Amino acid sequence: MQIVIVEGVPYVWLHQLQAIHAHVFDGAHLKLEKLEDKKELLCLFAVEKEELVGFKLGYTHPDGVFYSWLGGVDEKMRGQGIASQLMRYQHEKVQELGFNKVRTYGRNERKAMLITNIKHGFDIISTFVDEKGRHKIVFEKLLN
Repeated sequence: MQIVIVEGVPYVWLHQLQAIHAHVFDGAHLKLEKLEDKKELLCLFAVEKEELVGFKLGYTHPDGVFYSWLGGVDEKMRGQGIASQLMRYQHEKVQELGFNKVRTYGRNERKAMLITNIKHGFDIISTFVDEKGRHKIVFEKLLN
């Protein structure tokens, strides 16, 4: 497996990204416009035999913190440490880019991701209810 890093919109990987996103997020469609709207989008892809098996996307939040936005691993490939590997690579890359903090949001229904965040040094700093009425947990990690 290799990790591919794309700065900006990953047009070459778009179809595979949308397919795995729909698989991970219960059929939700990831629109191209949503990707194009993100400032300084950073995409990391876990690739096995030219097939996308995992992804981690993030961008610069308006307050200057790097926001780790979306991620997931194909169900057939889970349990192999791919999400952790993508997270480590993401944190290394954003630190190289000059960020000293990463923020992400989690939901209680996605316990594996909550556990992964805590295992990788994130702290829970707050919670909120989003515009869709879902409870979100705010995680932050200082990079050093």
